[in-house]
Amino acid sequence: MAPESRRVSRYTLSAEAALAALLVLGPVALGGAAPWVSWPLSLLAGLAAVLAVVGARRQGQTPRIPFLAVPLVGGVLLCASQLVPLPPTLLGWVSPEAAALREDVLVPLGLTGWRPVSLEPSATWRELAKHGAYLLTFLAAAQVCRSRTSRQRLLSVLAFTGAAVAAVGLGHALFNVETLFGLRAYVHARPPLVTPFGNPNHLAGFLGLAATVAVGLALSKQPRSRATPFAVAALLSGAGVLLSLSRAGIVFFVFGQVLLAAWLAKQRREARTPARPSWSRGAAVLLGLLTTLSVGAYLAADQLWAEARTADSVESLRRGKVEPWPMMARAARAFPVLGMGRGAFEAAFPRYQTEPNPNTFTHPENAVLQVAAEWGAPGLLLGLLGVWCFVGLVRREGHGPVELAVLSGVAALALHNLFDFSLELPACAVAVAVVLGAVARPRESERLFARSTRTHPLPTVPALALASGLTAVMLVALVPGGRRMADAEARLAERVSARAPGAEVRALGLSLIDVHPADYLLYRLVAVAALGDGAAGAKDALGFVNHVLYLRPLDGPAHRVAARALVHLGRRAQGFLEYRLAYEAGDTRVLLGEALPLARTPEEVATLTADAPGQATELAMALLGVPERRALGLAWLVWAREHFEGRPEATALWMQEVRGRLAQGELEAAAAACAEVERRAPDALGTHLLRADVWRAQGRAAEALQALEALSKRFPHDVELAFTLASRQQEAGLTRRSRDTLAAVAPFLTNLQQRARLLSLEADCFEREGLLARALEQRRSVAGLLPAPESHFAVARLQEQLARYDAAARSVHEGLRLMPPGGSRRAEAEAWAVRLEAHERARVDARRQERVEDPKAQEREQYLRRSEAVSDSPVP
Repeated sequence: MAPESRRVSRYTLSAEAALAALLVLGPVALGGAAPWVSWPLSLLAGLAAVLAVVGARRQGQTPRIPFLAVPLVGGVLLCASQLVPLPPTLLGWVSPEAAALREDVLVPLGLTGWRPVSLEPSATWRELAKHGAYLLTFLAAAQVCRSRTSRQRLLSVLAFTGAAVAAVGLGHALFNVETLFGLRAYVHARPPLVTPFGNPNHLAGFLGLAATVAVGLALSKQPRSRATPFAVAALLSGAGVLLSLSRAGIVFFVFGQVLLAAWLAKQRREARTPARPSWSRGAAVLLGLLTTLSVGAYLAADQLWAEARTADSVESLRRGKVEPWPMMARAARAFPVLGMGRGAFEAAFPRYQTEPNPNTFTHPENAVLQVAAEWGAPGLLLGLLGVWCFVGLVRREGHGPVELAVLSGVAALALHNLFDFSLELPACAVAVAVVLGAVARPRESERLFARSTRTHPLPTVPALALASGLTAVMLVALVPGGRRMADAEARLAERVSARAPGAEVRALGLSLIDVHPADYLLYRLVAVAALGDGAAGAKDALGFVNHVLYLRPLDGPAHRVAARALVHLGRRAQGFLEYRLAYEAGDTRVLLGEALPLARTPEEVATLTADAPGQATELAMALLGVPERRALGLAWLVWAREHFEGRPEATALWMQEVRGRLAQGELEAAAAACAEVERRAPDALGTHLLRADVWRAQGRAAEALQALEALSKRFPHDVELAFTLASRQQEAGLTRRSRDTLAAVAPFLTNLQQRARLLSLEADCFEREGLLARALEQRRSVAGLLPAPESHFAVARLQEQLARYDAAARSVHEGLRLMPPGGSRRAEAEAWAVRLEAHERARVDARRQERVEDPKAQEREQYLRRSEAVSDSPVP
C-alpha cells in the first residue's frame, strides 16, 4: 500500500486542524495587526508542530526537515543573538550605534547596565516569538502535507479563507457600510474595500496568494463539478485584489497568474506524451485571469480608472515608495554586523531621517531594506540563502498544478514586498509558511529513487524536544514582548496631562526609557513635564530635549520645547532660533501661534524669519493685523525688505508696508511705498488694488471706485476683486450696483469660504436697503455654510432688530456653543442672551395681559405671525 494511503493518525489530523486555524487566525485578527495575535499564533504553531511529530511517530514515519527551513532557523537565532546583553566594549565592536546610544544618552541618565544590540528589545522579543512560530508552522505543514488529503484540505482552507475575506468586502460595498461589520471604524486608514485588513496593500497580497492557490486547486480537479468551487473562490479573491485598488498588488497578482500559465505551458511542452495540448492549462489560467479582470472592472470601473489616472506610473511610485529608500539605506549601513534589532525600525529610523515627514515610518516597505536594516549583513545572507532554496524548490521535479500555483503565488507576493511589508504581519507570513511546507514536503518517491531529497531526517525524540522547547521559548518571549512602545507613550502622556509631580514623571520616564531606549517621544514627554516647574526645570528639560534631537534631529516639537526652556532661562535669542528650527523641522504653526506673540524687538522677529517662500509675508500680515504690534511690524519690515531684496518676497513685503502705513494713517509713507510697488510690479492686479486703497485713504473715494470698476472689466473672473468692489460700492451707497457685481462673479466661486463671503456682502446690501428679513435669510445661510460664533451672532442681531427675541436668544446660544470657555467676549454674549430672554418674557407677559383684556387679541396675534413669516419688509 502506498504510504500516503495509510490511515492518518488523529494527532496528524489535530495538527492539520491547528494549521487550518492559523490560516484563518491571521485575517480574523485584522490581517495579523491585532496586538493580541502573538499569543494564539505561538500556541497554535507549537501545538501543530508537537502534534505533527507525534502523528509521524504513530504513522511509522521519521520527521524530516526541508532544507528551506534553514533560513527560518537562522532568523530565530539572529533574533535571539540581538537580545543578549553585551558589555560596552563588545557592544561597541558589534554595534557602534547601539554603543553610542548607551554612552551618549542612557549613561548620563544613570542607566549604565549592559545593553543588547537591539534598539527596541521588546519588539525583538515579539519578533523572536513570531519567527519561531513561522518555523514551527513550516515544519508542521511539511509533515502534515505528506498526506495528499491533508495537503488538499489545508490549501483549500487558504483558498476559501481568501474568498470569504473578499466576500466580506463585497458585502460591505454592496450595503454601503464603511465600518467593519458595522462595529469597527478604521481611524488611520480609509480602505477602498472594507475587510479585516485595514491596509489595502496587505489585503491585495493575501488575496493574490489565495486566488493563485485556488486556481491551482481548480486545475488539479478532474471532475468539473469539484473544480467549480475553487474557480469561484479564485474569481472572488481576484476581484478583491482589483477592488482593493492597490497598484502594486494588482500588478503582481497579474504577474503571478502569467507566471503560472507560463510554467504550466512549459511543463506540458516538456512532457513526452501530453494528454492534452501544451497550451490547455496555461490558457485556462489566462482565461481565468481575463475573467477576473473583467469582473473587477465591471464592479469598480470608475475607481480603477481614477486610481490609474492618479498613478502617474513610475513618477508616482518614485515619490510615494522609492524616494525614502536612500535614507533607509543609510540607516541600514549604520548597522552592518547584526542590524538595529528585528522590529526596531520604527524606533530607530528617526535618527537617520533627513527630510521632515508628518508620517511615521514603521517599515521601509521594501523587504531587502527591512532585512538589511534590522538584521544587517547576516540577514542579507539569509535572504540570499532563502532565494537559493526557493529556486531549488522550483527546479524540483514532479510539480503538479497545485505546486506550481503555490510557487507562482509566493514569487508574486515576494516581489510585491519589494514595495510593501505584508510579509511582516502574520496573515501573509503564516499563509506562505503553510503553502511552502506543502510544496517542500518529503516525498516517498524521492527518498526511494533520488540521490538528493533536500530534506534531512530528525529522530522523533529530538524533534519533539525541539518543538516543545521552541514553543516554551516563544511563550516566554511574549512576556517582555508585551511591553509595547505605544503603551509606554500613552502611559507617560497620561501622567504628563494629569500634571503629575515632575519627580514622579521623571522616575516613570526613566523606567520606560530603560525598556524603550530609542523612543524619542518618551524623552520629549519628560522634557515637557520638566517645563511645568518653570525656570527650575528648564535645564533638565533642555537635557532631555538634547536626547530627543539625538534620536530624531528633525523633531519640530522638541525644538519648540527647547525654545520654551531657553525663554524661561532668559536666553531669548537662542529661544527664538529654536522656534525657527521648529518651524523648519515641520512644526508649521509654531511661529504664528506661539513664537511671534512673544517677540518684543525687530531683532527677535528677524531671528524667527525663515527663508521658506511666503513665510515672511505671513509674519508681516500677523504683525500688521494687530494694532498693538503694528509699530514692531513696520520696524521689522525695514530689515525684511533688505534681507529679501531680489527675491519674489520683496514685492510682497512692500505691499505689506503700504497696508501697514495706511492702517497707521501715515498717508505720505503709504503713497511712497505704493510707488515702489508700482515700480516693481506695474501690471499686477494687487498693485492696482493698493493704489485704489491709497486714493481712498487720501479722500479720493470716487476716483478709487472708478479705478476698481475699470479693473473689474479687465479681470471679470477675479473673485477677490469683485468682493472689494462690492464693498466700496456699498460704502458709496450703490447697493444695487454692489449686488449686480456680486451676481456677476457668483458662477466663479470655488469654495465655501467665498460663497459665505458673497452671502455676507449681499446681507450687508439688504440691511442698507432696510430689507432685514432678506438679510436675515442670507445670514442664516452663512451660518449654515461656515458655523462660527460671529455668524450666529450676526443672525441674532438681525432677529433682535425684527423683535424676534426668542429666536435671537437661540442664535446667541448657538454661537456660545462654538466659543471657547472664558474671556470677555463670551461674558458679553451671555449677558446679551440674558437680555434677549428678558425681552421675550416681557413681551409674552404683555401679550398674555392683552389677551385677558381683549378677546380678539389672540386672533390678531396669529394673523401677525403668519404675515411675519411671508413678508420681507421689516416689522415696524
